[in-house]
Amino acid sequence: MKNIKEIAKNKKLWAGLNKPEMDIKDVDVVIFGVPFDEGVSFRSGTKDAPDELRNITYTISPTTENFESFQDLKVLDLGNAEGNDRTELFNSAEEITLKILKEKKFFTMIGGDHSTTIPIHRAIDKYVDEQFGIIHIDAHFDLCDDMDGDKLSHGSTERRALELNNVDSLDNLFFIGVRSIESDEFEIYNNNNVNVISSKEINKIGTEETIKTVVDKMKKFKYVYITLDIDCLDPAYAAGTGTPKFGGMTSRELLNILEGLFELPIIGMDIVEVAPKLDPSLTALFAARRIVTECWGHIYRKMKNVR
Repeated sequence: MKNIKEIAKNKKLWAGLNKPEMDIKDVDVVIFGVPFDEGVSFRSGTKDAPDELRNITYTISPTTENFESFQDLKVLDLGNAEGNDRTELFNSAEEITLKILKEKKFFTMIGGDHSTTIPIHRAIDKYVDEQFGIIHIDAHFDLCDDMDGDKLSHGSTERRALELNNVDSLDNLFFIGVRSIESDEFEIYNNNNVNVISSKEINKIGTEETIKTVVDKMKKFKYVYITLDIDCLDPAYAAGTGTPKFGGMTSRELLNILEGLFELPIIGMDIVEVAPKLDPSLTALFAARRIVTECWGHIYRKMKNVR
């Protein structure tokens, strides 16, 4: 198998938008992977997602569902974070993110299980000098202090975020699509005002009201990060994930919401918990591809309006 750094140099990656010959300061969007799935509490396989996702980006066109082209968007694939163990891998992911942020480039991280978001949050916390917002799109809150003794588990992502210097409280977080709660999370949920719109409520109030509520709450932040667990979607739309949860969002609801969220100053995003081997039809993987490219389309539209 080719070294991932060699694969990332392929100009045909990401609908032909990859510019491996360019310096990070000269591109518009940076993407990298964090192939790790040892933070899971159930089924593994998410470590394969970064490479498998790259493998299905050769044949698509740089266009959106709104029939817009973003063929002039310059993308740089940095390959994957590297390390011999979780500490080294997470440090690598944090360093990559910090480097991108210092160049003020929008970035996309491909996990990995949801624990791979923890070093990304840490990097943002080091970069900013003020409070920042996190939009957590997921079937789960990920507010457990630990899972089976692991404080860096995929169920502890936002609990660790609450310990950051520039995340004062749960008011910095907005949860979308949640439809499950762990026993360890009840105390937080019952004793605090948690910003959440469940998948059931999205179905009831609609995507326009959902977008308005989230944007009104998060627009006070200069920096907002989106972390998206593919299990926010109903398993009918994304079966290949470790902990699917019945009753999730439809693909249409998710795409509508994402488009609306880009009204906010989104500095980056990730997509995690895609496990290709758990679904032979690769529904979750193809969903992830569409999510990434649609969001890049939103970024390109904003860039054109600014220029």
